[in-house]
Order: sequence, then structure tokens, then C-alpha cells
Amino acid sequence: MQKLFYSRFGWVYLLGAVVLANVLASLVNTRYDMTTEKRYTLTQPVKIMLGRIHEQVNIDILLEGNLKSGLRKLRNSTEALLQEFNEYADGNIHYRLIDPVAGSDDTTRSQMLDSLAKMGIQPMTQVAQSKKGEEESQRIVIPAAIVKYRDRQLPVDLLKGVQRSREGQSSEQLYVNAENLLEYKFASVLDKLITDTLPAVGYLLGNGEPLDYRVYHLIEYLRENFRFTLVPLDSVSVISSRLNALVMVKPSQKFSDDEKRKLDQYVMRGGSLLCMIDNLNAESDSLQSSRETIAFDRGLNLDDLLFHYGVRINQDLIEDMQCASINLVVGMQGGKPQFQLLPWPYYPLLDGSRTSLITKNLDPVFSKFTNSVDTVKAPEIAKTILLESSANARSVATPAIITLDAVKTASDPKMFQQSHIPAGVLLEGKFKSLYANRISAAQQDTLANLYHQPFLKSGEKSARIIVCADGDILMNELNKDGPLPLGFSKDINYTFANADFLSNCLEYCVNPSGILEARSKDFSLRLLDPEKTEDDRSFWQLINLMVPLGVIIICGLVFQYIRKRKYNTGLA
Repeated sequence: MQKLFYSRFGWVYLLGAVVLANVLASLVNTRYDMTTEKRYTLTQPVKIMLGRIHEQVNIDILLEGNLKSGLRKLRNSTEALLQEFNEYADGNIHYRLIDPVAGSDDTTRSQMLDSLAKMGIQPMTQVAQSKKGEEESQRIVIPAAIVKYRDRQLPVDLLKGVQRSREGQSSEQLYVNAENLLEYKFASVLDKLITDTLPAVGYLLGNGEPLDYRVYHLIEYLRENFRFTLVPLDSVSVISSRLNALVMVKPSQKFSDDEKRKLDQYVMRGGSLLCMIDNLNAESDSLQSSRETIAFDRGLNLDDLLFHYGVRINQDLIEDMQCASINLVVGMQGGKPQFQLLPWPYYPLLDGSRTSLITKNLDPVFSKFTNSVDTVKAPEIAKTILLESSANARSVATPAIITLDAVKTASDPKMFQQSHIPAGVLLEGKFKSLYANRISAAQQDTLANLYHQPFLKSGEKSARIIVCADGDILMNELNKDGPLPLGFSKDINYTFANADFLSNCLEYCVNPSGILEARSKDFSLRLLDPEKTEDDRSFWQLINLMVPLGVIIICGLVFQYIRKRKYNTGLA
């Protein structure tokens, strides 16, 4: 009788146990990351930032619809990341998948794309075919998201600044690189939205630094993301220590000892410097009237200060096979000039170092007439190379003659025997003052009593200095309609990662949250062979269909056999 009772109600007990297990699982949400690269584990600074979110955040992911495998995987990874974010944000992260251009007419679609473009979101055209031999289809895809918090919103371009696939790599590598940066991109935007007090950043003037449309996008970026101010170095007595960072772009006039002393004391108080310096006067405008020009020393008088801190900008120019192209007149036809895109080795596309949080997984940075840099001995100062040439480059000593004939040898590997020439470096630590034994007692009294900034012989706080040997990195090109986006080359119609480099530099210098640590992740690419996948498609589809069914049938037969044998024995 007891066996008969359990046989009748056993399924009820089993169902109850399953329901209870699911209820307990919903209350305790735990996930174990078994991947070697810890793909699904958030960095600690991001977890802390998410814990500061106490109001609802709405996120529109614009990747929806029929997508190719790479974009579909990127969308799924974005969903998974935001679900993880939601766990640490106490349920305040809400997202939805939408296709903003689906089902809209041409006018509405055009207005929508214009609106997204103003936010810095660039659509892409997806070309796909279901199977080999079938007709290709095209559709507009927007690999981006819009994050909304209170009355503010910021875009997240999932592919912007992402390191492109290199020669010999799969085309899917682009999307893997994009996955690497998902955590950082969303965390950075969320941190900006929820932070009430913005860091203060100054733009240096007084030594010929540009303040016109050539730095339009730089100034706009500083105004939108920081408490921004202009700092006329030639007229201020001291630089306020309340400024978290100073940006110096392409000075062209000599620095006096008094001006260098102001910069020196700002660094001694823990201020960060972002220096984009052209040691040589070399401009492409000079090549318009003649086919050659001479690069010569600007005489900025900054060598001693930078050398004391641990870096030297050399009197040379980098030529690189990995370079941007320019439109050159190659002949006349019908009385009209004929243009051709030719590689211009004086416009090197600088690679980011994989050892730095600032430049890891970064697309190349567009530069013009770049000098090389060397690190020199400076006690207790850590030095990290940020930007460097490709493996096929060379440095040309000055005085250098820049000639358009350089395009003739731009594709000859024999002419480019140097590799990974440094062009940008990060210095960090407690610096020693260049003026420790060079300032008079009267000047020290004035600084202490009148300006309430006692002279410091060594740094009281750790500071960060970024030195890049090209001012054009943070300057945008112009056309007849005005300024072009930062990093955009009008000759080849492509936007490089200059804006992301700027953002990462300032993030590293002024943001104490440490969110930039999320850029250090590396995801491994594990792809199936596309040819074998296509050839063996039917076989693996059959395996995926029949094996689970076979396992279920075998388990059912075994269960029935055991049950029948058990109860037949019991009745006997």
C-alpha cells in the first residue's frame, strides 16, 4: 500500500521540488565566470560606480532586426552586460531593443539619421546574403545606444574608436574588439550622467596656441564634459591648483622661464598636463605653392623642462608606411587638374600601446609631421609609451626637406627599417622641480605671501604628464562648410580615433573613479571555419536535432524499464 501511495504522488513531490528550486534560484542570483579572460566579471571601479545609481536609467539599444553574426553577437553581449549592470545598480538599469529606422518613410528616416549624426552616432550599411549564390541585401544598421538619466542623455557608439581588424585577422575581430570596450563605454557614460561635480580643465594660451576653428571640436568637448576655462599663461601670476588638468596644443612661440616656472609649480601640486607639441615648424600649406618645404626648429624653449621630467622630443620627423593618403595633382586633362590619392608617409597613423589603459584596443590615431620622443632618466617617475609608429617606419633628422616626391617611396619596405618609434609617452609620479635651486628668496616670498602658493622643490602629490610630439592630433581639419570632426581625414573620408584618445587621456588624468581599468579586458576570438560550417551544415543540424531527442527517448525507456521491473517485483 505504501509503494502504491508513493507511485501515485511521486510526480507531485517531484514537481513541488522543481518549483521550490526555481523560487530559491530567483531569490539568490549567482553566476560563476569560468572564462579564462574573465569576460563576464565586472571590474571593481565599475561595480562601485553602479552602486551610486539610485534612480532609473533608460537605455535604447539601436541594434535590432535581422543582423549579421558579428553585429548580432555584439547586440547579445550588450544585453548581457546591461543585465549584469542592473544587478549592481539595484534594478535601476532599464533597456530596450529598437530599430529606429524600421518601417519609416524616406523623410522620417533621413530626419532620424540626421538627429543621430548630431549626437555623434554614425550608421553603417550592412550587406548580407543568406547563402552562397543568393542575392545580397542591404540595410541601414546603427551600432549604438542612447543612455538617458533624469533630463540628460548621452550616446554610446559601439564601434567608434574600436581597433580595426589587422591584416591576417578575421573580419569578425572588429566586433570582438568592440566587445572588449563595451563595459568601459557604458560605464564611462553612466559615470558622466550621475556625477554632479565635473572636473576642471584649462586650455593654455599665450604662446601661439590656436584658438580658432582648428580646435573647434576640442574646445566643444572640453566645454561639454568639464568645467572649462582659458588659462593665459603669459598674464596669470600662478596657475590655480583647483584645475585638475591643463591642455597645451601646438604652441608656436618661445616659453619664458617665468612661464615654465608656473607650469612647473602646477605639476608640483599634483596637476596633470596634456602636452601636444610640434618641435618643428612643418605645415602642409607650404606645399601648396611649391612641391617642397623645410622643417625647422620652432625654438619653444621647453626642452629643459621636459627633459627634467623624463622625456625628450627629438628634432626629427617620422615617416611611416602605415600612413594616411592625400589628394595630389598628378597631371592635367582638358585643362583641369587630375587628382589621385597617394600614401603620404609624413601623415603617420600611430598605433596605441597595448600596455596602457589609455590606448589599448584603440584604432590608429591620425597625425601630421610627427616628431619622435625618447624617455630619459628621471628618479621615481614611471614612463609608459602611448603612441608609436608601425613596424615599417623611419626617422628623418632635421633640417629636413619635405618633398612631395616622398610618395614615390612610400610603399617600399626597404626605405622603412625602423619599428615602433615612440611618438607619445605618459609620465607619472612625484616630480622634482626644475627650479629647485634657481628661484630667488624674493620670488619665494611673493609666491607664499601674495599668491598663497609657497614654492615647492618637489611634488607634494603624484602628477601625470602626457607628452605627444604632434599638436595636430587634437586639431580638426576644415573645409568650405567649417570644422570637420576631430580625427577626420577629408582626403580619405575616414574618422580615426583622435577623439577617443583625447577622451581617454583626460579620463585617466582627472577621473579618480578608475573606470578606465575596464579598457584592460581582452576577449579571445573563437570562430568556426566558415567553409566547413557551410559544407557540413546539414550534418550538424541533424546532430543538434537528433542527439537531444535520442537522449530523451533513451532516458524515458530506461525509466520505464526500471519502474516496470520494480513494481512487477513488488506485486509478485
